[in-house]
Amino acid sequence: MDERRSPSSCSSRPSSPRTPPCEVFGSVGIEAVLDQLRIKAMKTGFEFNIMVVGQSGLGKSTMVNTLFKSKVWQASLPAMDIPMPQTLELHSVTHVIEEKGLKLKLTVTDTPGFGDQINNDKCLRPLDIEFLRRLCRTVNVVPVIARADSLTIEERDAFRSRIQENLKTHCIDVYPQKCFDEDVNDRLLNSKIREQIPFAVVGADREHLVNGRCVLGRKTKWGIIEVENMAHCEFLLLRDLLIRSHLQDLKDITHNVHYENYRVLRLNESHLLPRGPGWVNLAPASPGQLMSPGQGKVRKRTNKDSKDNEC
Repeated sequence: MDERRSPSSCSSRPSSPRTPPCEVFGSVGIEAVLDQLRIKAMKTGFEFNIMVVGQSGLGKSTMVNTLFKSKVWQASLPAMDIPMPQTLELHSVTHVIEEKGLKLKLTVTDTPGFGDQINNDKCLRPLDIEFLRRLCRTVNVVPVIARADSLTIEERDAFRSRIQENLKTHCIDVYPQKCFDEDVNDRLLNSKIREQIPFAVVGADREHLVNGRCVLGRKTKWGIIEVENMAHCEFLLLRDLLIRSHLQDLKDITHNVHYENYRVLRLNESHLLPRGPGWVNLAPASPGQLMSPGQGKVRKRTNKDSKDNEC
């Protein structure tokens, strides 16, 4: 007798190695999520905040303009008889950059007059060290050697080594942090980046003609210092880190780690205030919980990571 099997009996019967499973439905279409994210990104764009810190005259404004190839920040130079203002307040400016239909809302914060009255003959100053120790707990810190064209190759390497030693001695954890390397590929890539930090950079916002081609660089009496030439400086490494390869990771760590830790601290500090309407009793967070990145791409620190990063 020829028995016709209904789709329900076929789908309910468990499959065996000899019996291929019945394909009742087609593809789910998960790959369309990427198209949705792309369309949303094209509509809303991205936001990125960056703060530049350093002495006056180091080329902070020029470096920001060079990073995004746009007149993002315009430095205001005081007159000769007017003293340089001290860092009593932060100055921020927001600029929208559009490239191939994609918009980036960039906010740049400047610290005018930071440490201008302090001698800087011996690498990192006590002000720099204390500032970096506090700052690395709140934001991602990427140190650079500004105006690297004023140093020889040997002086640059020696200066980099001294800064790396200072960072290690004073437990200043700059980006990319070892504890947030998720897999082998991240560890290999970030290890190479950490070896080059601080990047020796040169900023320039003018193009010059060199051997029949226009290059971004600074013109001197002895030639053109090309910003995008690795033989001249390491600006390309800095731009690749901040924009091409790690921009989203910077945003994730800022949101999932630094902001969450700040929020926990503020919530715990609120328990010292008088209790008012709508009071919620929150258990204080332990030091281990403060380092937890929470939900997102970044994983939690393990005991092994904590031991490896103890100073």
